[in-house]
Amino acid sequence: MTNRPSEFDLIATYFAPLSASEPGAFQLSDDAAIVTPPPGQSLVVTTDALVEGVHFLSSDAPEDIAAKLLRVSLSDLASMGARPASYSLAIAVPAGITSEWFKAFSQNLAEDQQEFAITLIGGDTVSTTGPLTLSLNAMGFVETGNGLRRNGAQIGDDIWVSGTIGDGALGLLVAKAELTDLKSSQSDYLLSRYRRPEPRLKLGLELLDRAHAAIDISDGLIADLGHICETSTVGAEINIADLPLSDAAAAALSREPDLIDLVLGGGDDYELLFTAPSSFEPDVPSLKKRTETSLTKIGSITDTPSIRIFDQNGGEYSPVKKGFTHF
Repeated sequence: MTNRPSEFDLIATYFAPLSASEPGAFQLSDDAAIVTPPPGQSLVVTTDALVEGVHFLSSDAPEDIAAKLLRVSLSDLASMGARPASYSLAIAVPAGITSEWFKAFSQNLAEDQQEFAITLIGGDTVSTTGPLTLSLNAMGFVETGNGLRRNGAQIGDDIWVSGTIGDGALGLLVAKAELTDLKSSQSDYLLSRYRRPEPRLKLGLELLDRAHAAIDISDGLIADLGHICETSTVGAEINIADLPLSDAAAAALSREPDLIDLVLGGGDDYELLFTAPSSFEPDVPSLKKRTETSLTKIGSITDTPSIRIFDQNGGEYSPVKKGFTHF
């Protein structure tokens, strides 16, 4: 006998309060919610799923699982230049998940809802004999005809990235006790970046009239740059020496230089990767202040159908790991 309420008690206790600020959610009492876009706005929709043992560890705290689940979808909205509005949530629950787990999980959702201005409007709960599985459908709004896409990169564009690269993948190594020779403060930083990514929502809004193409880095820098290049029918060149690294990531690389492949292809960064014309660069200092986000130019868009990576000595580098694949 598990310490878990019935389905409807669970919804009433832990999830209905999360919908209180959205009239169209009807306190989760109807079969569906009603969403009305503001005038002149289009609905932006994204779906992400997290599976225990694949996207998070069984030892991860429910607060961290909630944070990652919501924030990875918010990162998708950021990459489109959308303003968050609402989300629905489906959970397949195995035996052993208790009321205490749901309490901690929903409390973190409430905190992130307030921070990122988004509200729960619906969902589903089911039992499973498999691993804990969660799926979140996030919705936001963008001015009609003005959303950011992957397919707009132009030859000669500069390639930019927000924040720092490689922290998420290195944080997973720390969580699995496979990266152990760092200072405790460095390990803690990498863990936080892996478990609680920061969606760059302010930056996404600022890029609407400035960037030609954008994507969030979920599968890895090289893989996601490849998505931009493929849909835009262009190529790219990037320089390893220009990659923005946190102090913790730099320390890890100084001990194990081969980790550069993980930095390039490990994923879980949820930073924004975008292309922009040279006229964008003068705006960077003011953008950094307004969005509280660092921005780094790492390369350029070319007319050759490939991604070329250059090491610190100017030689061409071919990483073994080029990104996360889902199958």
